Amino acid sequence: MSSPVTTISDVGKHESETVTIRGWLYNLRESGKLLFPQLRDGSGVIQGVVPKNAVAPEVFDALKGLTQESSVIVEGKIRADKRAPGGYELDISNVQVVQRVAENDPYPISLKEHGVDFLMEHRHLWVRTPRQAAILSRARGNHQSRA
Repeated sequence: MSSPVTTISDVGKHESETVTIRGWLYNLRESGKLLFPQLRDGSGVIQGVVPKNAVAPEVFDALKGLTQESSVIVEGKIRADKRAPGGYELDISNVQVVQRVAENDPYPISLKEHGVDFLMEHRHLWVRTPRQAAILSRARGNHQSRA
């Protein structure tokens, strides 16, 4: 992948450009011959769009077989979309799977609700969830403004 590397928080600076994003699969939705992988990189979350007929079969199959929190490097074109969280989507053209989370040993914190005891036992992973990340980001911002 030879396109410039960017973070999800900076995709707005690259509208209509092809970029590389390094991150993790947050969630994956399917609708017929379309995949909608949601990717996160610590700076934000972006939804990708992958039409089966627009990419090589191995790219579509690699994305379709991913499990939550698998590590990936994706390449695609940034497109403004008012409906998308953050205002942008990524038209994915290529993927490199760095590490796939095994189905028989899945990432323990899923999108479903978990009890407090479970979350406390997995606190190091819980802080990756959007709500906890937002709380920490807000707290970090308040702390810096006081310094």
